[in-house]
Amino acid sequence: MAHSRKIRLGATITGVGTSKHGWKHPDLNGDESVSFAHFKKIAQKAEAGKFDFVFIVDSPYITEGSAPHYLNRLEPLTVLSALGAVTSQIGLVGTLTASFTEPFTVARQFASLDHISHGRAGWNVVTTGLEGAAQNYSKTEHFDHEVRYKRAEEHLEVVRGLWDSWEDDAFVRNKETGEFFDKSKLHTLNHNGEFFSVKGPLNIARSKQGQPVIFQAGGSSTGRDLAAKSADAIFTSHENIEEAKAFYADIKQRAAAFGRASEEILVFPGIGPVIGRTQEEAESKFQEIVGRVNLEDALIQLGRPFTYHDFTQYPLDEPFPELGDLGSNSYRSATDRIKRIAKEEKLTLRQTALRFATPRSSFVGTPEKVADTVQRWFEEGAADGFIIGSALPSSLQDFVELVVPILQERGLFRDDYDGDTLRNHLGLSFPVNRNSIQKVTV
Repeated sequence: MAHSRKIRLGATITGVGTSKHGWKHPDLNGDESVSFAHFKKIAQKAEAGKFDFVFIVDSPYITEGSAPHYLNRLEPLTVLSALGAVTSQIGLVGTLTASFTEPFTVARQFASLDHISHGRAGWNVVTTGLEGAAQNYSKTEHFDHEVRYKRAEEHLEVVRGLWDSWEDDAFVRNKETGEFFDKSKLHTLNHNGEFFSVKGPLNIARSKQGQPVIFQAGGSSTGRDLAAKSADAIFTSHENIEEAKAFYADIKQRAAAFGRASEEILVFPGIGPVIGRTQEEAESKFQEIVGRVNLEDALIQLGRPFTYHDFTQYPLDEPFPELGDLGSNSYRSATDRIKRIAKEEKLTLRQTALRFATPRSSFVGTPEKVADTVQRWFEEGAADGFIIGSALPSSLQDFVELVVPILQERGLFRDDYDGDTLRNHLGLSFPVNRNSIQKVTV
């Protein structure tokens, strides 16, 4: 049965994994996070599975307690540009902070990636939750949470304005007349705002897809508003379908409040599928993940969203400690969620650390069960698509080879690409240049 609405799929490339223990798996080389061969293999596997995009996360701060992948990894824009040369259709999405970058530079970087890949670039706009990052950018303290998001909104506004510096047909390149470009189709931004003053214009044209696709990953109320107002898609994470449906409805309602149609923003929960030929095999694989976790690593991992707070100072088998506002200026949505679940479920610190080091996924089971769960979340208003993470080194391969064919057979996922830009894959409209619009309406 054919479905008019299709599931969208992305794959996260995280080298040796974002947990403290993932690198220990015998099927992983210890240097996968700096191995272009590994990134290439994952991107090409996702493209063979007709995925919409691959996604590379990033953050600009580490401590000696950081997970191995964070300690030693490739910078997203560099590796995505290289992937653009060894793939031909899959989208290329990378994280770059709006807190410690200048809009003109970011506009050039992503416009360049968009040209290199012929219209397949996407920018995950983040505000950087780790307070220590400020000290890597000549600042003594991090921006306040609300200020970070106000700054990010203006940053994105400037970047998008710069991307429209040139109208789509501005470059005439007429060798007979000597006219390289039409001067009437070059536009200076002249932005003067609260955080940025940028004259422009940008020294690179718009791409095949008009502008790179904008992703956002904030889960706080402020982050959700930024996504609902300005993003094409939002990344999120949920333990169960009830949480996911509530988030999905909230984002769509916020988008409507900003005058946008619900289909103008796509919601992508991240999932870590564990797939077995039988339910017993899948459970065995999940227990293998659990078995690699030790309490010391789990406590360090728990501390990261709280700006690497030291949880070893508290009694392990007493209730999760009262932390007050700790975490509110870091990864607020994540820390609020940890506090809430620990309180609601009356967890000890030990239970909380182990719970969040190896969260129980709804996507553990046979290919049919995982496909059923994907379909249910999609059809019941919990997701427009999914970001497939690597709970195990084989997770993506298992999903592509075992689950994707089931989704295709059910008419829920494409059999082949029908376009070659990321916007086309995601069903997003082409953004008309604002300066062309002004000419028409004036």
